[in-house]
Amino acid sequence: MATAWSHTMADTTRSFWIESPGEGRIRDATLPRPGPDDVMVRALYSGISRGTETLVFAGRVPASQYQAMRAPFQEGEFPGPVKYGYISVGTVEQGPDRLRGRDVFCLYPHQDRYPVPATAVTPLPDGVPPQRAVLAANMETAVNALWDAQPRIGERIIVIGGGVLGMLVAWLCSRIPGTDTTLVDVNTARAATAAALGVDFATPGTMSGEADLLIHASGHPSGLVSALELAAPEARIIELSWYGEQAVPLPLGEAFHSRRLTIRSSQVGRLPADMAPRWDYARRMAVALGLLADPALDALITGESPFEELPEVLARLTREPGDTLCHRIRY
Repeated sequence: MATAWSHTMADTTRSFWIESPGEGRIRDATLPRPGPDDVMVRALYSGISRGTETLVFAGRVPASQYQAMRAPFQEGEFPGPVKYGYISVGTVEQGPDRLRGRDVFCLYPHQDRYPVPATAVTPLPDGVPPQRAVLAANMETAVNALWDAQPRIGERIIVIGGGVLGMLVAWLCSRIPGTDTTLVDVNTARAATAAALGVDFATPGTMSGEADLLIHASGHPSGLVSALELAAPEARIIELSWYGEQAVPLPLGEAFHSRRLTIRSSQVGRLPADMAPRWDYARRMAVALGLLADPALDALITGESPFEELPEVLARLTREPGDTLCHRIRY
């Protein structure tokens, strides 16, 4: 049973907007009244998807991808003004009895309160605190990546790129019995984080041998070149990086054809064809949230700022990301 809208509650909301490339601000707006099938969520935390959101903030979404890159509850249009984001964790203030008072995850932009259909939120499972649940969108992408990659028991797996997504992919692969999984990154500071997750770490120049499966998530074309160099005959290379407007040159001469290598893209917006008859996005998200019960994953959250500082924080991460992995926003 849904509760009625309370007129005593605040009727305004604050949200983050990218006004134009490189410029963001927090806007005040009238809070829409929820419909009979909606919930009202009060945000506790949101997360910055550093790769995608910095590309959006910098205005680097190609015009051909404007529709494909839309977030579920986006307002405005690329390159701006646009309200963009998809990592929000909050508490249901109003809605059906089964959800009222529950902490939930929602693919919503950075905003302090918002109404959404009840079907758009996923309750956090027991053992997953709201602070860690900001990793849910990245974990969902990592789950989809493994479905596309289909790692096998005993395989040698190399994950190139030690951002949040690469870390989660390597963590999942390393839990498959018999696999030999190594995370590769040029930044040696990532070694400590990988160790906290129980994942082997190496820098590109120290790798040798050939891998059965390579998953690229560095966001840099040179990482994909490294994947080609480390691939065994008939190896699969899964590309998770999204480059925006950047051209990506690859050495597809040399041993690419003689080794019969396969490069396949993986993107969370679509379920793999062999999963789609049985799975939907809600079921996949529930699995992703359940995988966040391990406290070791807290190592991926490297900073936190109040919501009021988000415009400055996103500008800084776009300009100088440093060693940031997941940066959490507190409401």
